[in-house]
Amino acid sequence: MNERKVPEKSIAFYGVTLSLALVLSYVESLLPMSLGVPGAKLGLANLMTVFLLYTAGARAAFSISAARIMLSGFMFGNMFAILYSSMGFLFSFLSMLLLKRSGRFGTVGVSMAGGVMHNVGQLICAAFIAGGYVLMYLPALLLAGIIAGLLIGALGAYMIKRVGRYVL
Repeated sequence: MNERKVPEKSIAFYGVTLSLALVLSYVESLLPMSLGVPGAKLGLANLMTVFLLYTAGARAAFSISAARIMLSGFMFGNMFAILYSSMGFLFSFLSMLLLKRSGRFGTVGVSMAGGVMHNVGQLICAAFIAGGYVLMYLPALLLAGIIAGLLIGALGAYMIKRVGRYVL
């Protein structure tokens, strides 16, 4: 069996980033967000996804984010939260990965696309579960995704600039 040895430094780094992502998820669950649109939120934990995508790579970003979704869903949500978050994450992550690899977009643009596609993924999931009427929220959620992606992308770019060189 071909086992890949992961250095202790990497294990510690991934543990810290997962912990930070969980703390950000918890903080966001405490914030009273009433934007009038179900599912609209800032996505603070996605800051770690953007940071990891640019510093530690796609595999680390995917793994830590998937673990965060499962753990935060069990700790602060329910199975529907896990389902919606997972679908949004898959759409978001794939779009961010493709745009980053294209080399045509910076951190903010990649994050904005991720915010928009996260909402699209969640709406598709909700349409299958609750019915197509939820698609009426699409315009408001697209705008929310752009704004949230802009803020998270700007914070992510700042974080990458300040501490990115210390990653692994």
